[in-house]
Formats: sequence, C-alpha cells, structure tokens
Amino acid sequence: MRYTADVVVTTTDGHVLLIERGWDPHKGMWALPGGHVDPGETSRAAAARELREEAGVYAAPADLLRLGVWDSPGRDPRGRYVTVAYRLTVLPGTIIEPGDDAVRAEWWPLTDLPRLAFDHAEILRTVAPASALNQTA
Repeated sequence: MRYTADVVVTTTDGHVLLIERGWDPHKGMWALPGGHVDPGETSRAAAARELREEAGVYAAPADLLRLGVWDSPGRDPRGRYVTVAYRLTVLPGTIIEPGDDAVRAEWWPLTDLPRLAFDHAEILRTVAPASALNQTA
C-alpha cells in the first residue's frame, strides 16, 4: 500500500487549483496537487510540500484543513493507494507556478472543470455540491 496526500486549493471567488500531470498514470490530465508521503513525514506536511513543489504555493501545514481519507481499492491504476485530502482557501490572484511533475498549473472555475485524474472529482465534491461541479469530457 502507498500513502499519499492531496490538496484542494480554492479561491474565495469559486476557482480551484489544478495541475496538468507530466507523467503516467494519467499523463496530460488535470489533477489536484499532491503526491507521496515521505518516510517520517505526516500527510499534512506532505500536502504542504507537494503544494509548494507542484504549484509554487506556500502554506504552513497547520493552515491545511483535513477533508478526509480516500481509499477505494481501484482509485489508482498503479495499485493500492490511500490518500488524505486537505483544503486551503486563498485569495483570487494567488500566484501559481508549475514545478516538479506538473506541466501546467491553472485556476479553473468550479463550474467548468476538465475531466480529472484518479478520483479527484469525488474529492472535489466534498467542497462543492455536485450540482456546482461541471466536468467536461
């Protein structure tokens, strides 16, 4: 089993931060910033680190609010992955800079989302009602 952390970063005006994945699985698809928890690291610290590495957004681990745990057996094609997702709200205009395995980082309106990798649409539903989320194919 692998242990990961993801971050839902939203702006106060209804946008969410997504990164375009630079490699498989789901290369070229959009996803929440996140990644593996390193040995000796908490999931909250990993979430803050991955957010910084993939999108250039700096947040103290204590500023990340835990949303929950996602552990469906088929959520990742590489095998058994369990993720803890966190939430951060920022002001519109927060600067983002892609890095690490992110090809691009962009703010997307919650009402007009691309198709998302993994189960990230399910994670997003915890912060926005399904009726507000619109994923395009």
